[in-house]
Amino acid sequence: MAGKNAVSESGKVRRVAVVGGGLAGLMTVIKLCEAGVPVDLFSLVPVKRSHSVCAQGGINASVNTKGEGDSPRVHFEETVLGGDFLAQQPPCLGMAEAAPSIVYLLDRMGVPFNRTPEGLLDFRRFGGTLYHRTAFAGATTGQQLLYALDEQVRRFETKDVEDNKGVVVPGEKMVRKFEFWDFVQLILDDHQVVRGLVAQDLKSMEIRAFSADAVCLATGGPGIIFGRSTQSTICTGIANAIAYKQGAIYGNGEFIQIHPTAIPGADKLRLISESARGEGGRVWVPKDPMDKRNPVEIPEKDRRFFLEDKYPLYKNLVPRDVASREIFAICYRENAGIMKRNEVYLDLTHIPEPVLRKKLAGILEIYEKFVGTDPYHNPMKVFPAVHYSMGGMWVDFERDARGSLKMGSPRNHSTNITGLYNVGESDYQYHGGNRLGANSLLSTIYGGMVTGPAMATYVDNLDRSSHDLPSTLFEKAQEREQKRYDKLASADGDENPYGLHQELGELMLRDCTIERHNKVLDTVITKIGEFEERYTNIACVDKGKKANQAVPFMRHLEGMLILARVIAEGARNRDECRGAHYKPDFDDKMKDAPNPIGRDDKNWLRSTLAKWGGRTGAQSKVEFIKAFDYQLGGQTVHCNDEVDVSLMELRKRDYTKKKAAFAKDADPAKKPEATTPAATTEASK
Repeated sequence: MAGKNAVSESGKVRRVAVVGGGLAGLMTVIKLCEAGVPVDLFSLVPVKRSHSVCAQGGINASVNTKGEGDSPRVHFEETVLGGDFLAQQPPCLGMAEAAPSIVYLLDRMGVPFNRTPEGLLDFRRFGGTLYHRTAFAGATTGQQLLYALDEQVRRFETKDVEDNKGVVVPGEKMVRKFEFWDFVQLILDDHQVVRGLVAQDLKSMEIRAFSADAVCLATGGPGIIFGRSTQSTICTGIANAIAYKQGAIYGNGEFIQIHPTAIPGADKLRLISESARGEGGRVWVPKDPMDKRNPVEIPEKDRRFFLEDKYPLYKNLVPRDVASREIFAICYRENAGIMKRNEVYLDLTHIPEPVLRKKLAGILEIYEKFVGTDPYHNPMKVFPAVHYSMGGMWVDFERDARGSLKMGSPRNHSTNITGLYNVGESDYQYHGGNRLGANSLLSTIYGGMVTGPAMATYVDNLDRSSHDLPSTLFEKAQEREQKRYDKLASADGDENPYGLHQELGELMLRDCTIERHNKVLDTVITKIGEFEERYTNIACVDKGKKANQAVPFMRHLEGMLILARVIAEGARNRDECRGAHYKPDFDDKMKDAPNPIGRDDKNWLRSTLAKWGGRTGAQSKVEFIKAFDYQLGGQTVHCNDEVDVSLMELRKRDYTKKKAAFAKDADPAKKPEATTPAATTEASK
C-alpha cells in the first residue's frame, strides 16, 4: 500500500487497526508494515504483558533433527486427528508446512531456544504426537517469542510513513501503539462495512473514535468466563462478544480445552506445562488412595500409572482432552485421587535436577512459589483446569491449487463482517475439537503471517478510505459509547458485578467443562438467563473519574454472559463426544452409558455457527445457522458449516493402540534429513 494508497483523498494517512498485542497481533502488525500498511495497535495491557507471555512449553515444527521420521505432513495429520476432524484442513496444512521456517525465523530474531550439545535446536515431545517436535526456550517460550516480536514492532514505531511518491509524511510513524486502551465498539457504515473502532483509555477514561480501513481482533480466549482458569484476568472474550453482537458469527464455542495439569488455587489455576510430561514426567496415584506415606517413599509397585497402563504408545502424552478425562475419572468416578481428593501426582523426581533446572526451571519455580514444596524432589499435586478455547470468531480462508492457503487472499481470516479480521486464540480455525499442545504459539504466529497480507490486499482494493467518509459517522459512534459508559458509571442497583461474575464462573466451571450432561446444561442455560436479568440491576462500585476499573469490568461482564450462553447452548445442541466436548450419555465406549449413540448425525463434521439473535427482555438469544453469505471486494461469498476434510481420510481416534499409522513419508525407516531453514519475512533481515 505504501506505493499505492498510503494517503487518502483528504490527504490523511490511511491506517488499519489491530486490537491485541499478543503474538497473533504483533505478527499481523509486522506483516502489515512489511506491506507498507500503517497500523494503530491497541492493547488492554502493556504489549509485553499480553497473555502470550504465559505460554510455557514450546512451539511445534517438524524439523526432524532427531531422525525419527517426522515431517510436516505427519504434523498436519496429528493436528487434524487431535482436533477430532473438526479443524479446517487447508489452514492446518499451511500451518504445518510453514512451521519449520517459522521456528528458524524466530531463531534469527534472537529467541534463545534450547540447543543440543551439537548446537542444533532442541525439540521435546508434547501431547498427541509420537515425535520430538516442540522447540522450546526453557519453560518460558511464550515470553521469549513475545519479546522478540515486540522488538520487531518497536522498529516500525520509529519508521516514517511515506506517501505514494515515496515522500515522508511528517509526524506519521508506521505503528502507533495504544497501551491500556479497551476496545469498546466497531464503527460500521450503512452497508455494515468496518470503518473504524471506538476505544477507551483506561487511565484517563477518555472514549475516542478511530478511523481504520480494516480492523483485526487478536484478543485471545474467554477463559475468565469460567471464573478460575490458567488464563490471565484480561481474557474475558469481550472483543469477540462485542463483534458478535454487531453481527459477526461465532464458531464452535462449546469446545473449551481443559489442561490436565494445573495447580489448584482459590484465586487462579496456575499451569504446569505439558513440557513437564514431555521431558518424562509421570502421572500417578497411590493404589491405596488413603496411603499416608510421603509420595517419594511409596514404591513403584504401590503406584498406579493409569495413563501409561491404558495408553501404552502415547503414555503420559495423550492429547489433553484424553488426559483430562482420565484424571477426572480417577478422582470423580473412582474416588481414587490422593487421599480421595481432586488431586493426582505429576512426578519429575526420577529426572536429574540439573536437567530439570535447564529445561523446566520456569514452571517448577511457579509450583515451589505457590505451593511451598520443592518439585525437584517431591511429586507435584495437580488437577485439570480450563485452559484454552478452540472455538472463537468464525473466519474464512481460500484454498490454493494444492489444498493449502492462497496467501494474500483477502478471504483469509476474514469474518463475515466486511473489513473485520480475527486471528489467534480468538478465532476458531486451526484446532477443531481439541488443540494439540504447542500448536497454540504456532497458530498465532502463522495466523498473523496470513492475516497481515490478507488485510493489505483488502485495503488496497477499497474504493475509498474511511478518512473520506463524513465525520458524523465517527462522532455519533463516540457519543453513543460515551452515553453507555456514563449509564454504567451511574448504575446504582443491588447487584455487585464481581459477585455476579463469581457465580457465573462457579456455574460454568462446575457444569460445563470436562463432562457435560444435557439435563445439567439445561439448568446452566436457565441460570445464565437469571444472571442476565440480574445484570440489569447492577451497581457501579467505583465512582472515580480516573483509572476506574469497575465500569470496564461491568462492560466485560455483559460480554462474558453473552458468550457463556453461546458456549452452553452450543454444548447442549451437540449430542456427541468430539475432542474436548464430552457427553458420557453419547459415548459409544461407555458400557454404562444410558444412550450410547456415539455420533450426532445432525452435527457430524459440522461447525457450530452462532449468530446474535437479539434479546427477549434482558436475556440474549442465540441463533444457530447452517449457511450464510457475506460481502468482500464487491463479491458475495457463500459459506456453510461443513468442515473441509478433503486432505486426510477420516479415522477414529484411538490412543490405546500400540501402533500408530500416519503418512507414508513418516516411515521411520526412511530417516529423512532435517528440514532446512527458509526466509519467510522481512523482519528476519
